[in-house]
Amino acid sequence: MMTFILFVVALAGLLIVMRRESGATSAIGVMAVTGLLSLIFASGWLALLLFIGAAITAAAGLPGFRQSWLTPRIFAMFKKVAPKVSDTEKVALEAGTVGWDGELFTGRPDWHNLLINRNTGLTEEEQAFVDNQCVQAISMCNTWDVAVERADLPKELWDFLKKEGFFGMIIPKEYGGLEFSAKAQSAVLQKLASNESLMVSVGVPNSLGPGELLVKYGTEEQKNHYLPRLADGREIPCFGLTGPRAGSDATSLPDTGIVCKQKVDGKEVVGIRLNFEKRWITLAPIATVVGLAFRMFDPDGILGETEDYGITCALIPRDTKGMEIGRRHCPIGSPFLNGPIKGKDVFIPLDYIIGGVDMAGQGWRMLVECLSVGRCITLPSGAAGAAASAVGTAGGFTRIRRQFNTPVADMEGVQEPLARIAAKTYISQAAVNHTANMIDKGEKPAVPSAILKYHLTEFQRGVLTDAMDVHGGKTVTLGPRNYLGIGYSGAAVSITVEGANIMTRSLMIFGQGAIRCHPYVLKELAAKDNDDINAFDDAFFGHAGLIFGNAARAFTQALGLGRADVPFDSASRKYAQAVARFSAAFGLCSDAAMTTLGSELKMRELISARLGDMLSNLYLASMVLKNWHETQPVEGEKEVMEYSLGMLLHRTEEALDEFLQNLPNRAVALVLRGITMPLGRRWGSPQDGLARKLARAISTDTPIRNKLIASVWHTDGEGTVENPVARYNGLLKDYDKAEQLYRKATKAYAKGELPMTALHPEERFEAALKAGIYTKEEADFMRQYETVVLEMLTVDDFPFDEFARNKETVIDHNPA
Repeated sequence: MMTFILFVVALAGLLIVMRRESGATSAIGVMAVTGLLSLIFASGWLALLLFIGAAITAAAGLPGFRQSWLTPRIFAMFKKVAPKVSDTEKVALEAGTVGWDGELFTGRPDWHNLLINRNTGLTEEEQAFVDNQCVQAISMCNTWDVAVERADLPKELWDFLKKEGFFGMIIPKEYGGLEFSAKAQSAVLQKLASNESLMVSVGVPNSLGPGELLVKYGTEEQKNHYLPRLADGREIPCFGLTGPRAGSDATSLPDTGIVCKQKVDGKEVVGIRLNFEKRWITLAPIATVVGLAFRMFDPDGILGETEDYGITCALIPRDTKGMEIGRRHCPIGSPFLNGPIKGKDVFIPLDYIIGGVDMAGQGWRMLVECLSVGRCITLPSGAAGAAASAVGTAGGFTRIRRQFNTPVADMEGVQEPLARIAAKTYISQAAVNHTANMIDKGEKPAVPSAILKYHLTEFQRGVLTDAMDVHGGKTVTLGPRNYLGIGYSGAAVSITVEGANIMTRSLMIFGQGAIRCHPYVLKELAAKDNDDINAFDDAFFGHAGLIFGNAARAFTQALGLGRADVPFDSASRKYAQAVARFSAAFGLCSDAAMTTLGSELKMRELISARLGDMLSNLYLASMVLKNWHETQPVEGEKEVMEYSLGMLLHRTEEALDEFLQNLPNRAVALVLRGITMPLGRRWGSPQDGLARKLARAISTDTPIRNKLIASVWHTDGEGTVENPVARYNGLLKDYDKAEQLYRKATKAYAKGELPMTALHPEERFEAALKAGIYTKEEADFMRQYETVVLEMLTVDDFPFDEFARNKETVIDHNPA
């Protein structure tokens, strides 16, 4: 019995030491003391085992011992198996900063580092712009009119956007721009998101493109000329990066620029001869200035000894000889302005290079650094806005749409997708708002940008699918009244652009994060490259301590022992503790994958994807927790928070389980399962009762519904196109009164107090008034209410030959 007690004491002591990463000395002390006690009071075999363990730990863990014999051997082996990081990958790894994503890699996230920078919201100027200019802009376009009738925004809207500075949000005020914060840019795009063409048209010039590149890298002459013209809309920019053979692998673009000399106005000028073919370039058809990425070569040594400069960015006026621009692509669902650009022997002077000759060859670095910020803002904000609009329309429609004498929002089959819509909207808003706040605090979140781009656009696709499902026939019939169908079909655009989602999930999130965010991997690779054995010793054995620490933390916390101390209230504490537990499991599994697969991990994209899924869901859960901690919750928000975090933790555990099922080294996978999930899976899908609460919350006039839709256009005004969210809001405000009167008429009909032929609601209202069941005021109210309901349920129809572009091809099926 004493032997068992001492064994448990030794194990507990080692787990405590490992959890705290107290180092080899503490572990040796635990084993030495318990070994001595065992030798005196219990088993000599246990004592021998503990003494051997202490000796091995001393030899491998104490610097004085290990550096003389162990480190050189490990270093030599590491040099052989460590993956080679290409120059292109190094640029991507060095771009941006590491923040909360790095904390999640440690397995012991310090919540203080997340909560220290509170989101204080927008300035008065920024909020006024969102409330006024943005509302006016979105109220000037009907989705059907923009997408089908015009295939463009109205001219008066283009004029308004230019006049009010929408294209200069990122441009400093000294150049005539608005100089908005990242939070404000996100708020603007969320407000405009109910019309994708409008959101994209405003978002792209303020994301990756000439404006941002000029602000960060342009020469003073370039800034002084272009930035004021971009800010007030005199110049419309586009940026040519992707082409027929260079999409996600932008570093392989085949477009060339050869340094040469050419006579211009009788003078010999040193410049660049460009040959390029680009496509999928947003705003290209109307752009007045083209940002262009190309591979720059100097084979004749005109500029110096460098022959291959690499990717370079230049700014080219539209009327430059040899450049073809103006044709259009037709993006699925929403034909925003997008098209190809071609150039044959286009000669440009050297000062067209963004930043001048000194920035030749720096294009990839410039693009990666800008993209890490832009990808956090434009598409994620659009996704959050589209989701919030779906809350407004899907919640409203399912409450007023009655089947079997009951609102369909009260049917459980409809409540499940409504709950998902609410939760994904809540998560998206928290993630995009608080990540934008990080940018405003000076961070350049490279890995979170990939997380937000992938997961929020996937959320958008899921939300719009669920919204289509609950609307039924209302939104599968296109026309001016259909506020959802065009956006639904256009969701594929967000999935594809700015890095295809498949690539982002399987290669970028973990592939970039594993090296960049890990506390030690980058240091180990740097030590290898510099042949610095001392730096390697510090990094490698610090890494080893982290592995043991994460193993201990993941195991004990999975058993419910020693839960992490987290600074959250009772409603959210268990979720934050679960994030800490899965952070340790994620860190341990990451190290196991890198150790067992080595350089092969690059090719094992599904393994990388599942680790990326774990990291992503932990990051999104952290943003929800931060949002809950910092904002004043409204009635019903607690349920949305619980559902959202439950869903994210379920997804995290599911990704962990799938990783363990597919890790090639089955012995390691078995050990990892015993450590990370000793009691099996614990986080199921959110319960049905919670889904029912969320569904009712967004389909009735509640504080949480109003909070979720506050970021999008939800008001009506004179002189604007109809806003379906505002119409539904009006119906929901009167819903309780209407529901009582519906029931009164239905009950009277069932009792035979109304004519059996009174099948239409309007007929029952009139019959109820005649029978004295309704008062005149009640009948008038229901007539008006039902008129709006029927209007919101109505779909469009068209002349028979409306959809034939060539009317001569129309078949007369019923000739006279």
